[in-house]
Amino acid sequence: MPEIRFSIIITSYNQREFIKDAVDSALSQRHAKAEIIVVDDGSTDGSQEILRQYGDAIQLVCHETNQGAGAARNNGAAQANGEYLVFLDGDDAFLPWALDVYERIVQAKKPKMILGKLWWFEGMLPVLQPEDTPHEIRSVEYQDYLRKDRAFDISASALVIDRQCFERAQGWSRDIWPMNDQDLVLRLGDCGRTIHILAPHTTFYRIHAANTVKYTPPYIPSLCKIIHNERAGLYPGGESRSRERRAIIGKEVVSWTKRAVKDRLYGVTLKLLVRGWPMAWVAITRRLRIGLMGRLPFETIKM
Repeated sequence: MPEIRFSIIITSYNQREFIKDAVDSALSQRHAKAEIIVVDDGSTDGSQEILRQYGDAIQLVCHETNQGAGAARNNGAAQANGEYLVFLDGDDAFLPWALDVYERIVQAKKPKMILGKLWWFEGMLPVLQPEDTPHEIRSVEYQDYLRKDRAFDISASALVIDRQCFERAQGWSRDIWPMNDQDLVLRLGDCGRTIHILAPHTTFYRIHAANTVKYTPPYIPSLCKIIHNERAGLYPGGESRSRERRAIIGKEVVSWTKRAVKDRLYGVTLKLLVRGWPMAWVAITRRLRIGLMGRLPFETIKM
């Protein structure tokens, strides 16, 4: 076992109200072979003062100015020594057993990427009950991310990535925001064995007024950039894996088209459909095929 198994990378910008929950949840993990790196991305709300109170319990990196989430995560990763990078946004938090779950999966499967499971909530962190403590892990093993046949609530806070694979993929994009998590997993799409956790939950995902996902307009140009990158051959796997990549992108086209129509953004809806309808069609046909043939079975690992 390496000296450091997991490097937890917490990034935050003006999240004074939430950052303590995030850091405390990382410090409460029972895993002995973990380091915690916190990157404050130029906050002006007093967040840095809170973070400095943790002293040597964390490695603190403070940007003088805001550089964006991608740059903050990459700078945190550059400080990391662990075998795996575990990302956490400053408004989210780990469940107490998160690293124990990831460790069991690493021991059993040696994956290149782990997809965690989100527990969505609003307000205060949920109070856990004794019966919430997991005794087993249900997960699906894929040859790589492009083979995924189940829905995944994608978020930086749900990604655990082999550090060498992350470095080969050149980290998080600074040019795509939002949806830079979708861009990253596409660039990691053929990196190797991917484990998708179905249970238990590993990360609390906080719903609040400033969530980017609540606002449709910024997502459309980001998704159009991803479509452009796919057509330009910028994602790995070559032509032989293009249908799988396009099905993943097409699923996002379908989802955000529905959102744009609901928000009465008919101009951006048309723009997205013009660029993405062929990929949307690939996604629909793939979903029908999975419905007919069935999904890969899940397996159980005891905690």
